[in-house]
Amino acid sequence: TEEARAAQLAGTVILNVEISPDGFIHGAWVVTGLGLGLDQKSIEAVEQWRFKPGIKDGQSVPVAATIEVNWRLL
Repeated sequence: TEEARAAQLAGTVILNVEISPDGFIHGAWVVTGLGLGLDQKSIEAVEQWRFKPGIKDGQSVPVAATIEVNWRLL
């Protein structure tokens, strides 16, 4: 975000997510945040990702995961 850039904020946002059997994220919450809009931007980014679903006994199942989103100034 522009606020984070102006504050020269960099670091890592840690999210807990639930990956559904269809490979999309259905539920994400911040474990460790940075603020200044980067927490929400992290959630928005990972919600666009597509994952290979978890498999148990040959069936797709929901999976809980922890994802780190690193923000750096370039």
